[in-house]
Amino acid sequence: MNHRNLVSINDFSKEEILRIVELAAEFENNPKPGLLNGKVIATLFFEPSTRTRLSFESAVNRLGGRIVGFTDASSSSTSKGESLKDTILTVNNYSDLIVMRHPLEGAALYASEVSSIPIVNAGDGANQHPTQTLLDLYSIKKTQGSLENMNIFLVGDLKYGRTVHSLLMAMSHFNATFNFISPPELRMPDEYKMHLDNLGLKYYEHSDFTDIISRADIVYMTRVQRERFSDPMEYEKVKNVYVLKKEMLENTKANMKVLHPLPRVNEISTDVDDSEKAYYFTQALNGVYTRQAIIASLLGLIK
Repeated sequence: MNHRNLVSINDFSKEEILRIVELAAEFENNPKPGLLNGKVIATLFFEPSTRTRLSFESAVNRLGGRIVGFTDASSSSTSKGESLKDTILTVNNYSDLIVMRHPLEGAALYASEVSSIPIVNAGDGANQHPTQTLLDLYSIKKTQGSLENMNIFLVGDLKYGRTVHSLLMAMSHFNATFNFISPPELRMPDEYKMHLDNLGLKYYEHSDFTDIISRADIVYMTRVQRERFSDPMEYEKVKNVYVLKKEMLENTKANMKVLHPLPRVNEISTDVDDSEKAYYFTQALNGVYTRQAIIASLLGLIK
């Protein structure tokens, strides 16, 4: 099948990642309102979403395209027992590109293998979330002026957090140093640490970051995801283990920014919101420009 997909951040080379970041800046500075005229984008969300779904829909609408799809699997024929394959083959007839979120790891890859149009993975279980990663990279580039040699703190749910998995893979192109801050139950999986070992990149594991936050260029907070826990008691034990408060930012670097893929629960105190270090709501806005760049690139509308 002669089309590109974005299932994993590994589908894009370093040069292609940089091109998407460059295109996102172009869309922010020079909107192209008619670029998707005549195009139909399907958004298939088998799992709840606010920012990802709405930013994709906003991206498409601002470029003049049309949206079809569903926001809840119960409102689709999967509730009647339809297979994912049949859903994808059917939606192929109605659209030019499919954006899909699914609770099962590997679902996006499977969809890409049966689809005749591009598939964009908007999150598959605890696996990856590549479009979030690309907007994260755009946010880092905007705030730091570069992607190279960053000291990145990844905080919270590093075991199930698909956003941190994808971000680690992407930033490993840029000589980053990683600090993993999590409870023992939610440590970064070994496969990702082995990836960094193979590249000779530095990483450190911590149980707290209060005394070392001054070293960070980026603090990437994540929520502990209740939906990934089969045992409610395990969730209750770790859900509030890290809370970033404004007072903790007092001696941080001038350039340091706090990112979060959102939604926030308790892991960032609301008193951080008015700090110049808080960037997470602007980060969410950057998702519109980045997803415009991704769609336009995969459809071959911009090289």
